[in-house]
Amino acid sequence: MTKIRNKLLLYFLAFVVLFNIVSYSVYFSSSKMVSEYHSSFERFLLFNEITQQSTQIYEKINAYVVEKNPAFIEEYQDIKKQLLKNNKRLTQEEITGINKQELAKYQRMVGNLIFESDVTIAAVRFGNVDQYSAHAREVRSISSYILESTQQLLNLELADYQAFYQEMEERRHAFKWFIINLFSSTLLFALLAAVWFSRGLTKPLRSLSKAAKEMSAGNFEGPQVQVKTKDEVKVLSDSFQHMRENIKQLIEEIKEKSELDQLLKELELKHLQNQINPHFLFNTLNTISKMAYLEDAAVTSRLIQSVSTLLRSSLGDISKTVTLREETRVVEEYFYIQKTRFGERITFETSIDESCLNVKIPSLTLQPLVENSFIHGVEALEDGGIISLAIYHDNKDVIIEVSDNGIGMDEDRKNQILSKIEDDLHEAHSGHSTGIGLRNVIKRLNLVYKRTDVLTIHSEKNKGTTIRIKLPYQEGEAE
Repeated sequence: MTKIRNKLLLYFLAFVVLFNIVSYSVYFSSSKMVSEYHSSFERFLLFNEITQQSTQIYEKINAYVVEKNPAFIEEYQDIKKQLLKNNKRLTQEEITGINKQELAKYQRMVGNLIFESDVTIAAVRFGNVDQYSAHAREVRSISSYILESTQQLLNLELADYQAFYQEMEERRHAFKWFIINLFSSTLLFALLAAVWFSRGLTKPLRSLSKAAKEMSAGNFEGPQVQVKTKDEVKVLSDSFQHMRENIKQLIEEIKEKSELDQLLKELELKHLQNQINPHFLFNTLNTISKMAYLEDAAVTSRLIQSVSTLLRSSLGDISKTVTLREETRVVEEYFYIQKTRFGERITFETSIDESCLNVKIPSLTLQPLVENSFIHGVEALEDGGIISLAIYHDNKDVIIEVSDNGIGMDEDRKNQILSKIEDDLHEAHSGHSTGIGLRNVIKRLNLVYKRTDVLTIHSEKNKGTTIRIKLPYQEGEAE
C-alpha cells in the first residue's frame, strides 16, 4: 500500500531536485559570464602593468645614468623580474582580437627594452659615456614605442571586447527569459502536482462525505464510493462501505424481527380472543374422555383425546420451535378428528421418513397447512377427497409436502397468497381450529429462515394443490 506520507515525500523530493537544477543552472551561467568578464579584465590589467613597468624601467635607468646610485639598480632588478613574468604571461593568456605576429612583436620589444637597459647599466659601470648615452636614448625610445603599441593593442582588445560585451548582453537577455520561463514552468509543474495530489485526496473524501450525509438521512442504497488509489483513503473507503453494508443488514434484521414480533403479537391476541381457560378446558376434556372410556365408548374417548392434543398444541407458545415429530403428531390427531367426521368422503395419506423427524420447525406450521388443504381444497367434494403428508430427504434439505386433489387455485390467487403486501396478511379464518392461515405460516417461515423460497405452491384449477416446504438439514438433528 502506498502511503500518503510517501507520496508527499516523493513530491517534495521531486520539487527539491527541480529547484536544485534551476539553482545550478543559474549559478553555472552566472559563473561562466563572470569568468569571461574576469579574463577580459585581467588582460587589460596585464597590458597596463607592462606599460607602467616599461616606463619605470626607463626612469630607473635614467636616474642611474645621472646619479650613479646603486640603489636604482636594485629597484630596476625588481621591476625587471615583474616585467619578464608579465611578458611570459602574454603567451599563456588567451588574447583575443590580436594576431600572434603582433603579439610576438610586442614581446620582442619588451625583451629589447630589458636588453638595452642591461647594456646601459654595463656601459655606466665601465664609464663609457658615449655608449650608455646612446643606449639610454634607445631605452627611452623603446619604452615610448611600447606605450604606443600597448594603446594600439588595447584598442584591438577593446574592439573585440565590444563584441564580447554585445554577446554578453544578448546572453544576459536570453538568460533573463530562460530564468522567467524556467521559474514559470517550475511553478506550473508544482501547481499541477499539487492539484493532482490534492484532487486524488479530496475527491474520494468528498464522495465519502456525500455518502455519509446520505446515510445519515437514511439512504443506504447509494452507489459505492470508488477509490482507485492504494493508500489510507482506500482503507477508509473500504471500511466505510463495509460499515454501510453492516448497518443496512442490521436494519433489515431489525425490520424482520419487528415484523415477526408484530405477527406473533397478533397471533397471541387472536389466541387470547378465542381462549377459554386452558386448564379448565383440558381438565374437562380429560374428565369426559375418562367417563367415555368407563362407559365403554372407546371411539368417543379417542376422539376427545385427539381434540385435547390439538387444543393443547394450538394454545401453546407459538414463538417457540418444535421438532417435526411433534408437528406430525398434531397432524395425525387432526387427521383422526376429520376422518371421524367425514368417514369415507376424505382419505388421509402419510409418507414420513423417520430420520427427518428431529428437524426443528416453528410451532403450528404443518397443522394449519393440512387444515387449509381440507377447508379450501377437499371439504366441498362429495367423495374421493385425498390429503397427503410426505416428509423426506432431498440432498442436504428436508422436504415437507402437503397435497390435496381439491379444487385448486389459479395463478392470480397463488400470487396473492405469496404476496408480501400487508393487506394480504389478513384473511378470513372461518372454520379454522387455530385462527392461523396459510399466509401467516408463509410469513413466519420467511422471517425465521430469512429466505423467500422456503415455501412454494404448485396448483392448477380443479387439479389440486401441493404446498412444498424446504428446510435445511443439520447432521446434529439426526436420530
